Amino acid sequence: MSNIIPLEFTVGHTSDKNELPKKNIPASVPGNAQYDWARAENYPDHNVGENFKMFDWMEDVYWRYSAKIDKPELKDDERIYFVSDGIDYEFEILLNNKKLLYQEGMFTPVNIDITELVTADNSTLDIIIYPVPKAEGRAKDRSEADESVKPAVSYGWDWHPRLIPSGLYEQCYLEIKPACYIKDAELRYVLSDDLSAADITLEVELSAKNKSNREKLNWQLFDKNNEIVCEYVFEERTCGLPGERIERIDSDLIKFNKPELWWPSEHGEQILYKSVFTLLDASGKFLDIKESRVGFRRCKLVPNFDIADKGFPLSSNLPPITMEINNRRIFCKGSNWVEPEIFTGIITRETYEPLIKLAKDAHFNILREWGGCIISKESFFDLCDEYGIMVWREFPLACNNYRDIPKYLEILDRESRAIIKRVRRHASLAIWCGGNELFNNWSGMNDQSHALRLLNANCYELDRFTPFLPTSPVPGMGHGCYVFRYDNKSLMSPKLLDSDKSEGYDCLTAMIYAEKTAYTEFGNPSASDIDTLKYIIPEAELFPPKSGGAWQEHHGFFAWTGENSWLYPNVVEYYFGEAANLEELIGYTQMLQCIGYKGIYEEARRQWKKCSMALNWCYNEPWLTAAGNNLVTYPAKPKPAYYSVRESCRQQMASARVKKFDFENGEDFEAELFILNDLPEIIEPLTVRVTLKSASKTYDICTWNTGETPESEHQHSDIYSVKLDETDNCLLRLTLEVIGKPEMNSEYLFMCRNKQSTKKILPETLR
Repeated sequence: MSNIIPLEFTVGHTSDKNELPKKNIPASVPGNAQYDWARAENYPDHNVGENFKMFDWMEDVYWRYSAKIDKPELKDDERIYFVSDGIDYEFEILLNNKKLLYQEGMFTPVNIDITELVTADNSTLDIIIYPVPKAEGRAKDRSEADESVKPAVSYGWDWHPRLIPSGLYEQCYLEIKPACYIKDAELRYVLSDDLSAADITLEVELSAKNKSNREKLNWQLFDKNNEIVCEYVFEERTCGLPGERIERIDSDLIKFNKPELWWPSEHGEQILYKSVFTLLDASGKFLDIKESRVGFRRCKLVPNFDIADKGFPLSSNLPPITMEINNRRIFCKGSNWVEPEIFTGIITRETYEPLIKLAKDAHFNILREWGGCIISKESFFDLCDEYGIMVWREFPLACNNYRDIPKYLEILDRESRAIIKRVRRHASLAIWCGGNELFNNWSGMNDQSHALRLLNANCYELDRFTPFLPTSPVPGMGHGCYVFRYDNKSLMSPKLLDSDKSEGYDCLTAMIYAEKTAYTEFGNPSASDIDTLKYIIPEAELFPPKSGGAWQEHHGFFAWTGENSWLYPNVVEYYFGEAANLEELIGYTQMLQCIGYKGIYEEARRQWKKCSMALNWCYNEPWLTAAGNNLVTYPAKPKPAYYSVRESCRQQMASARVKKFDFENGEDFEAELFILNDLPEIIEPLTVRVTLKSASKTYDICTWNTGETPESEHQHSDIYSVKLDETDNCLLRLTLEVIGKPEMNSEYLFMCRNKQSTKKILPETLR
């Protein structure tokens, strides 16, 4: 059995990789060199003001990690290895100044036999991290990453500062292993069409060894009660001699009947089995063991209902984007996940779990792991397996033209294969995707780009039963828009050009005209809470917010398009006038974010079955922002909009389609009512009482007797209307009360303006 020996590293920096650092500090592993250096030198919090700029010089130095190794006592049949799960990004590994490995790429693990190289105590292991990759001739932005597999987000984004980490971001250690050990072992399966049986194949890689003894390899599958439900004994094998290739062993086909299935959250249980491979020597002595979890499920992307029969040739139709899990079509409700820390080395299971639990509590069943970020650590996928959150995993390509450069493609090939082999084991994995926004005019790629053809080929070879998309969005899908109110340059649908809304309209109107097969990015920004803003913005800059300084560096201004993003005080002024103080401004922006997100999520659901997904941009953030589209403030604090989205994603609920947010007094207020039902069960007839309350009166709009709602179907009413009072100048509260089913009730906020009134409409009190 293997024996882990931790290493104590120091780290320092130089301008020349062949020099030794003048100063070394203790290094945290996993960790990042920049994080360690900032702590050692007492840098102020990078979240505050413009402190993150203090890290700029760290992009262009060599970081040298060093550790002393005392030669351990080894038995005749043991070897010692240096193992790393991830080193970011380009590096050399040396032992006593002898180069063991050069590698570009942070996702390919390292496993080096150093038995013959550790000859005495006080051997020195050095890992030299190169300066961060930057393509020549690029601006100082994300385009510098377009010839590397380094995730582009840290080069600067509209919610991430330019702060580029590197270092030993995953575990690095020594491991004593038997000469013959299980290098890798995996259960692969194919479910029958009726899901009643799994055809299992066991794939094992054994290392080389000193002798030619015969080994015994056994496999067992344990159910949720830890009972053995299936097992297999391999024929005796010879591992081989030192220096020979690793021996790959595949089992015969194993039939496993009646597997309990893994389901996404709220559609069934998350059943996980334990798969155990055990290696014994010829005498029956234990050598090694490999354990993993497996969830049996079948995942497909199938054509959306309303576009499946649009004629010949079918290949030119909109791509399939409806998720089918275990033969059940599921509406995907979720969000876009970004890495939860700038310094990726400090991410742990404890970092991930509060965020994933919040996602489950919000009735989400999918997270899109956005292509600008790192491939999440193993504990992220473990938690998604446990909580029932499907993962749409993109490769690290985003918003660049990743050209057909041989060196880049070679690295992408190796890195992508390592990513696929690690992640494919997880039941939560639902979609592979080439990357983010690659078919856009700022990226310039297409489906003939070699990088995307390579990724598709590798996914097919290594994980063919998981769907693959070349990018997001593909035709039919929607990215955007990202604000509460649009002008006529931000149209989501050509139909609006011919409507009376072409001069400007809000996101409630836009969604009704949008008609997408999936909304995989959409946003509504708001300011962060008052405590966050007081922490990150110097007091002298707090109010009124202005471009430049900390407000701008924390994405309140000039973050996306135009000066106002992501704070958008001009939208607040359009509806409510100028905010009198910071608290009022925060309240307005957060109220509009709640209203906007609630309207978009529910409208996307109301468009089922043509539409099959609603994923906002974005879920979380890796540092404290002044404003943004996120639902959760760093590190895991829900915004008020999180709770609105949680209400809008309930599996069964009453919902109202109202075509705009703001009305004038005396205008007709119209609402179309829906019962949304995401579950494969019938909803019995309901009675829904609908009222609209203003500051002066309550309008009884209607009582709707629904009739029966079919399984996984929605139903809707006629359009009901009331005339608003001539004197109203206030917020309006629309209430849908489902008699006897309060868990299905819904409420909405709108506004009614009296142009003659000077009374200011104040924001609603929010969580």
